[in-house]
Amino acid sequence: MSLELFDGGLPVEQITNKWYDDFRLSNFGAIITFVGVVRDEDGIDGLSFDIYEPILNSWFEAWQEKAKKRGAIILMAHSKGDVLNHTSSYISGVCSPQRRVGLELIDEFVEDFKASAPIWKYDIINGRREYALKRSTAIDGAGLLK
Repeated sequence: MSLELFDGGLPVEQITNKWYDDFRLSNFGAIITFVGVVRDEDGIDGLSFDIYEPILNSWFEAWQEKAKKRGAIILMAHSKGDVLNHTSSYISGVCSPQRRVGLELIDEFVEDFKASAPIWKYDIINGRREYALKRSTAIDGAGLLK
């Protein structure tokens, strides 16, 4: 399983180079990465993240099983805590036998990550964390029971 969590902004080159070195000899025809960068918008200084790791691990393992059925593997790195503008908080990757499988999986994985991963996002404004409601997506099944 290749799910890594880091405090603060991600060392993009270190992570992506390691993935390439780890998997280039594994006979995958494609190693595809997606790097998310914190944008300077709405007067924020950056974003801050809280992660519920037990659910994240289960969600990620389910994705590994989906990828395995297609001969592929999923890779992911995410930040905990504060990440300033113009740095990365999220990197995902797919190693796959063919380019088409990899391109489809990276798209599906990133979209499901945005919709389902148990990661809470806060804006950093003047050194304070404020819940980023406009930049958040409700997780399926989350909410109050009635």
